[in-house]
Amino acid sequence: MLENIDLFQQRYNEITDLVIQPDVISDYKKYSGLLKEHKDLELKISKLKAYQTLLNDLNEAKSIIKDELDPELIEMAQSEIDQLERKQPEIEHELKMLLIPKDPEDAKNVIIEIRAGTGGDEASLFAGDLYRMYTRYCQSKNWTTTLMDAHEGTSGGFKEVIFEVSGSDVYGDLKFESGVHRVQRVPKTETQGRVHTSAATVMVLAEAEELDVDINMNDLRIDYFCSSGPGGQSVNTTYSAVRLTHEPTGIVAQCQDQKSQHKNKEKALKVLRSRLYEHELEKQKHQESQKRSSLVSSGDRSEKIRTYNYPQSRVTDHRIGLTLYELSNILGGYLDKLIEQLKLHQNKEDILQDEIFS
Repeated sequence: MLENIDLFQQRYNEITDLVIQPDVISDYKKYSGLLKEHKDLELKISKLKAYQTLLNDLNEAKSIIKDELDPELIEMAQSEIDQLERKQPEIEHELKMLLIPKDPEDAKNVIIEIRAGTGGDEASLFAGDLYRMYTRYCQSKNWTTTLMDAHEGTSGGFKEVIFEVSGSDVYGDLKFESGVHRVQRVPKTETQGRVHTSAATVMVLAEAEELDVDINMNDLRIDYFCSSGPGGQSVNTTYSAVRLTHEPTGIVAQCQDQKSQHKNKEKALKVLRSRLYEHELEKQKHQESQKRSSLVSSGDRSEKIRTYNYPQSRVTDHRIGLTLYELSNILGGYLDKLIEQLKLHQNKEDILQDEIFS
């Protein structure tokens, strides 16, 4: 890992010179991209230097034990070795995660859409469980969540809920969550104690900026209607809800969460922009998949990716064959183990495919 320091430092210095050039500053997209790369390199270099210092201290302490005759100094050196060796696996794990090659989209914020699938009211309740799971995970990462649109289920939970997540490297962590999530449990309405299977679909969209997608307003059909379902005083009294239809693609986005028609239109535009951006990414991925396939990140969204089994307190991610008996923790927002393993697996897949197609 240490052989990367010089390469990272060289690139870091190049970017430091570039971001003060007037032609770069005037190009917002290029400038912001370089700033993100600069910050990322700074973190990697800092962590690699800390690891290098740890190894140097460890070697020095071991040489003292080997050459020193003073028992007191040997005891102090051994104590330092024990402390450094306890710290070493932690910093190596952090470095391993930092050095995983990043997708250019990883730094983006996301829009998450959760929809109840098969299972009726139980599926809506499960969609509500997933929404709480993700919002708690976001809180643990100090990310901000903003509700954009929601349709509640008749017995609780959500038929559909859409929310925005903003923070640092959000898409890089959450992009693996897209797909069908399945739950196996005894519904509250079940008198025989039988385990039922329900499902909900999660879609994670990298949030597109205006520079990423240029929407021609002439291509949009805009419909205004009254909000429906649970809500504030304006429900069914004012035409505040907004539905946008992008006629060239048929992609639709709507929002009725706000009382203000203008705010609903802004939110719907944000969702539409991200859906159009995702549409273009999917076309690119489809072209790439004719040459190579990726187990984790490019899976079909209609495919079952994870099962949450209540009777056994078990969560299984079917893409990588990982099973954890930590259901309550995971539904409580502790997703780090799952996400780290998915990242590591994806990295191994990418390295293997690069070797095959190089």
